[in-house]
Amino acid sequence: MEVFLENIISYTVVAGIIGLNIYFYLKRNRIKSELNIQKIAKAKEFGLHEPVSLHPVVDPESCIGSGACIEACPEKDVIGIVNGKATAINASRCVGHGACFHACPVQAITLCIGTEKRGVELPHISAEFETNIRGLFIAGELGGMGLIKNAVEQGKQAILYLSKQLKNISSANFDVIIVGAGPAGISATLMAAKLKIKFKTIEQDSLGGTVFNFPRSKIVMTSPMELMLHGKVKLTETTKSELLDLWQSVLSENNITINEQEKVISIEKGSGIFNLTTNKGTYTSKTILLAIGRRGSPRKLGVKGEEKEKVYYRLLEPELIHNQKILIVGGGDSAIEAALILADEDNNVTLSYRGDSFSRLKQKNLERITESSKNGKVAVLLNSTVDEIADDSVKLILPFENREIDIPNDLVYVFAGGELPTVFLEKIGVRITKKYGEALLKH
Repeated sequence: MEVFLENIISYTVVAGIIGLNIYFYLKRNRIKSELNIQKIAKAKEFGLHEPVSLHPVVDPESCIGSGACIEACPEKDVIGIVNGKATAINASRCVGHGACFHACPVQAITLCIGTEKRGVELPHISAEFETNIRGLFIAGELGGMGLIKNAVEQGKQAILYLSKQLKNISSANFDVIIVGAGPAGISATLMAAKLKIKFKTIEQDSLGGTVFNFPRSKIVMTSPMELMLHGKVKLTETTKSELLDLWQSVLSENNITINEQEKVISIEKGSGIFNLTTNKGTYTSKTILLAIGRRGSPRKLGVKGEEKEKVYYRLLEPELIHNQKILIVGGGDSAIEAALILADEDNNVTLSYRGDSFSRLKQKNLERITESSKNGKVAVLLNSTVDEIADDSVKLILPFENREIDIPNDLVYVFAGGELPTVFLEKIGVRITKKYGEALLKH
């Protein structure tokens, strides 16, 4: 009997401990859910809940609430658990790393572009990356895939697909001309070299494309990827310089030259082949792969004095700039990062943004610019616009305060986004479609 009673007591204690653990587990999850619901409400209030580009969509029927997606996400509060299911919180802060997609143990996440409310204009391409013009392919950022790992994969796959068409096309100078030397373009170039097809790669700027235009010390988030003629690249976080050095090394090792500073003027198709004209010459090719960025030409302010030599639209070597009075124009991550980097180089930095708050920043950038504004490291002027740029000053308008101010100035950096290359694509004949929540990556 004593043994029986001892067993009853032991079982009761164990059951009690298990019950308490379940109680506290459920309570903790309920508290987390309530906090995330509050975060969602706040995100909606500040315009952070609606995604602007590539973003995760969770299937609640499949989600088991493991939280693997949250742990994998390099950003903060993009996804959270509400009532046991993963859901988007600050979706506009998603930058398309795709880590959540790969981490989900039950494949409940799809990476989509656009939403039911907000469409995103993209060129229409097939599953093989071919446009409505036979022989003209698109890969990488222009097609909506800005994540380096996925852009690299697309560049490789696009070359594989187009190589199957080459035998049935009339002779030309090249089998393929690759336009753009960013992640997708470099990957495509290496694959073309591996397949031993005749190619030429041209880049209107410098090796790296969009990546080249990042500040030198900017951290580029990547994940392990396979690079043709090189092998596995095990990167999780690296600077722009390190990534460019890697690409340059692989190209040099394989004796591959990219035509830099060569801009495409026109692409026309006639007699089954393409005629491509640049600022340096004219070529014929059996196929074309466009691996250019979505930014196109930088958007200008359209104000008096903007043509002055002290006005720039990208920041390349901030470590060489010291003791200058600098104005940064813009409210996106590029503007914030430039302001913070230049402030670290002992410059007097003012940030002008037309909005009343920074609504679409990475969490780390938001925290850093908020702190820098509080301690006076960066002077932040919200609800302000540039009216005129003079030789040694800039005039700003503060409409809500009904006043104008002149601030001393040596350099101006404008980060107002870019004009999409829509006109260029439409001139070629590429069909543009608006994506409303369509999947770009799904299991």
